[in-house]
Amino acid sequence: MEFAGLIEQRRERLAELEERISQPEFFNDQTSAADVMREHRSLQKLMLLWDSYESTCRNLEENRELAKDDDEEIAAMAGEEIPDLESSLPLLREKLQYSLLPQDPTEERNALVEIRAGAGGDEASLFAGEVMRMYERYADSCNWKCEHLESSPSEVGGFKEVVLKVSGEEVFRRMKYESGVHRVQRVPATETQGRIHTSTVTVAVMPEAQEVDIELKPDELHIQATRSGGPGGQHVNTTDSAVQVTHLPSGIQVKCQDGRSQGQNKEKALEILRSKLFEAKQREEQEKYSAQRRALIGSGDRSEKIRTYNFPQSRVTDHRINHTSHNLEGILAGEVHEFTEELQKTEMAQRLAESGISSD
Repeated sequence: MEFAGLIEQRRERLAELEERISQPEFFNDQTSAADVMREHRSLQKLMLLWDSYESTCRNLEENRELAKDDDEEIAAMAGEEIPDLESSLPLLREKLQYSLLPQDPTEERNALVEIRAGAGGDEASLFAGEVMRMYERYADSCNWKCEHLESSPSEVGGFKEVVLKVSGEEVFRRMKYESGVHRVQRVPATETQGRIHTSTVTVAVMPEAQEVDIELKPDELHIQATRSGGPGGQHVNTTDSAVQVTHLPSGIQVKCQDGRSQGQNKEKALEILRSKLFEAKQREEQEKYSAQRRALIGSGDRSEKIRTYNFPQSRVTDHRINHTSHNLEGILAGEVHEFTEELQKTEMAQRLAESGISSD
């Protein structure tokens, strides 16, 4: 399929956006402006990619002609460049195909990452802490900002639950694959007979919701102040600063106590609640996806086992794409890119097949 027609459509759209951005009142609506700027950046990247693809095609054609030149030195120099040009074209073509696919606007958003200890008691809470640190290091390697919205520490130094907000470029696009059950197999420090135990941690990655996405009506909320609880620092258990918010229509309940004031905790609780409701709304829309894509990016079902971390064999396996890495230590240190790239590649191949976009 020729790309030129699709590129021309995107070029026209880019011109429309630049006209909107030039208007004096453009930034009056900050939410709308942010969405437009994100789309504008994406289209600019596409145009740069297209320029690179066209340039490579031209250079390859020119060098093939020069390789037939009567001047042996010129022919030899041209011939030396041909392999590099030929090898770079497939990757450029692949990137171009992916960039031309319709984008899910939520993929450009920040993400809320909820990590909960599952089966396995103390060992599960300890692994929840390791998963949290894995994502913090991953975020750092991507130049993202990672902020703790809420946490419930366990008595053994792990976490029963923790909610992170990860901010940056294309966060949800890359983090969305982490939703599901993460299973760990290892000998716990408390195990005296050397037996391997299996524990689980559930992860839910939600796109950050904005007020325009979900309207929280006051009459649908029950908000109450409670005393902070659980192991923690000096501030915990000293004031009634914790806030619990219940969304009456859905029954979803959020409690925040990490902030220093009721106001901070209320704001964080509403942010988490809004994202939970938005996630439920998105899950309904995901039912439109093909069964294959739902299996890959998750159905939102937190009982879905997606990955196993086997410590005795230093092995991590993603069950959705049957991809295994023997770099367990590196992955827990934040080197999640290996799985993200494989999952993206598989999803993009499926989306290309569904859309019919192909360069063959």
